[in-house]
Amino acid sequence: MNRITICNVPVDVLTMQQTIDLIDNSIQQKKSIHHVVINAVKVVNAQKDMKLKESIINCDIINADGQGIIWASRILNKPLPERVAGIDLMENLVALAAKKKYRIFFLGAKEKIVSKVVKMYSEKYGTDIIAGYCNGYFDDGKEKEIAKQIADSNADILFVAMSSPKKEIFLNTYKNIIQTPFIMGVGGSFDVVAGVVKRAPKWMQEYALEWFYRTLQEPRRMWKRYLVGNSSFIFLVIKEKITQLKKTGK
Repeated sequence: MNRITICNVPVDVLTMQQTIDLIDNSIQQKKSIHHVVINAVKVVNAQKDMKLKESIINCDIINADGQGIIWASRILNKPLPERVAGIDLMENLVALAAKKKYRIFFLGAKEKIVSKVVKMYSEKYGTDIIAGYCNGYFDDGKEKEIAKQIADSNADILFVAMSSPKKEIFLNTYKNIIQTPFIMGVGGSFDVVAGVVKRAPKWMQEYALEWFYRTLQEPRRMWKRYLVGNSSFIFLVIKEKITQLKKTGK
């Protein structure tokens, strides 16, 4: 597996299918894989948040979630084959679970959201894929208890729908207790599956405009995060490109 860096944050050179195959093989062999996706905002935050950066570096598979990461890889002459969006990977793995009889634990979001997601997947694929679920609104003091609950469920896959960096740090801290073969943070994916948040049209995804579509839906909460984050990411990429050109003498 080839791994490159974008602004000092690692990312694996993998397609969606290669990622799924690695995960499937790991589950079959009962080997633990900690997965994470990165986007422009997460790369920016990892420059200062060392706990977040450590939790990314410690992952076994790091996928490029944002189209901005793909563009940056090309600008920096480290081309990634394609975007592996977290929500698309999650949907593919739920289908895989139904096919291979894997069991999934769903953690995160509000109670009505996570329970709706579980109901929707149960109706589509059957209840056998459900190992358990829990909302994401619990005190920090209960984190270890939640980790043990997940471990006791004997799940093959764990999806954690929390905000960053909470989900990354939670998984990095408790993965040795959880012991689930595949663990993955999925951010706001439960909200999208439940229909609470709409996903951007395909053309906006391809042109790295999902952030804009998301901001239109929740302007007060999202505008500063994306405006500052995306601008900072562009600056970091330009800075790395200039350093790269100086080294090559071009």
